Amino acid sequence: MTLSLPFDNSYSRLPERFFTPHPPTPVADPTLIALNVDLAREIGLDADALGGPEGLSVLSGNAVPEGSFPLAQVYAGHQFGGWVPQLGDGRAVLLGEIASDGHRRDLQLKGSGPTPYSRRGDGRSWLGPVLREYLVSEAMHALGVPTTRALAAVSTGETVLRERPLPGAILTRVAQSHIRVGTFQYFAARRDVEAIRALAEHVIARHYPEANDPWELLDAVIDAQTDLIARWMGVGFIHGVMNTDNMSVAGETIDYGPCAFMDAYHPDRVFSSIDQFGRYAYARQPDIAAWNLAQFASALLPILGQEKPAIERATEMIHSFPARFGDRWLAIFRSKLGLATEDPGDADLIGSLLDRMASGNADFTLTFRGLADRSARACFSTPEAFDQWAEVWAARAAREKTDEQTRIDRMASANPAIIPRNHRIEAVIAAAVGGDYAPFHDMHTALGTPFADNPDFALPPEPSEIVEATFCGT
Repeated sequence: MTLSLPFDNSYSRLPERFFTPHPPTPVADPTLIALNVDLAREIGLDADALGGPEGLSVLSGNAVPEGSFPLAQVYAGHQFGGWVPQLGDGRAVLLGEIASDGHRRDLQLKGSGPTPYSRRGDGRSWLGPVLREYLVSEAMHALGVPTTRALAAVSTGETVLRERPLPGAILTRVAQSHIRVGTFQYFAARRDVEAIRALAEHVIARHYPEANDPWELLDAVIDAQTDLIARWMGVGFIHGVMNTDNMSVAGETIDYGPCAFMDAYHPDRVFSSIDQFGRYAYARQPDIAAWNLAQFASALLPILGQEKPAIERATEMIHSFPARFGDRWLAIFRSKLGLATEDPGDADLIGSLLDRMASGNADFTLTFRGLADRSARACFSTPEAFDQWAEVWAARAAREKTDEQTRIDRMASANPAIIPRNHRIEAVIAAAVGGDYAPFHDMHTALGTPFADNPDFALPPEPSEIVEATFCGT
């Protein structure tokens, strides 16, 4: 193989109980659906070579390049609040780490066949979840939300059995790492203090070199999650499965399963077909992040100290999350309203708008985008409710003495015009299953510039197009 990838695999140098060496399972007839050329070049890869026959062999799992150390990571986790003592990469293989331009990134194949952690699953992905994750993760990146990214999508030429036979596909995912809260929980549950310490040292060296000890690591992860969840809230994103095994300690959005962006706003909005009790509803995401962080702190206790002073200090740090999150959330939503200064009444002003949006069935994205061009009123089933709020907003904005164009520009850069709407994604998947990838490529291009006006992709769904539930795909 002449294709060269600059691997430097630090995770594989950890003790063997952190993973199982495991190659991807070859597929019958791979075809390249999409290659993220810009991302390939950003991480120092030869995009032309990746798009060629040897690159396709690597991206499909049919060949393991020199320097790769394919493995499946082990972890545990709380899933919908219930403890599962062993999980792991059940349908993914980490090819290795690409070290370039001072950064280290995982290169992972998702849907690449069964592993020792598959739990009776087939280890494969069908085409729909691959295209969904490709589109949504790249949209999140363009929106400025920390996220794993999609390097490539490949069809396998094989059939995957779910509710019915479906075309198979593999996603190549790029991440700062795939280390999760559940990775720490796995070793904490086994009272493996040596492994917890080794993992903490690895995460500090890889993600938080400014942290001098595990206490500072905990503080850094709290900060990273504070920023991440506040950014989710600012774009109306619902992750759908905020289990501790889906929470990256690097502070990236990871594992796009039944995720969704809201159309009409409601704080209790849920899309995930498996979230029957609304545990991961839009407005509950900050609370769940705090709960997950508490599990992370608990997993660190064996190296933080298990005496009362250490427990109290860790508890105090977790209890700081609501205030940290509130400050970050306010900053994001102030920008969405075009406000540059702080005012004690801003939380009430924002909350009042959201309440009126919920009762008025107003589209989340179009309402905030419409504040700049005075079209927001049309999003409400009861426009007079918006009018009342707009008077208070205008008075608050006037106190800043900022010229109107500056405020409009601020809102235009804070409020996207287009998001990956559910009905659009479903239409893309349906077309792709039928062999037509043009809608996928069109949508991917549009989502690359989310703050540019694009009427075709900005439209909300018609009543007959509304997607009420999204699915995991496993």
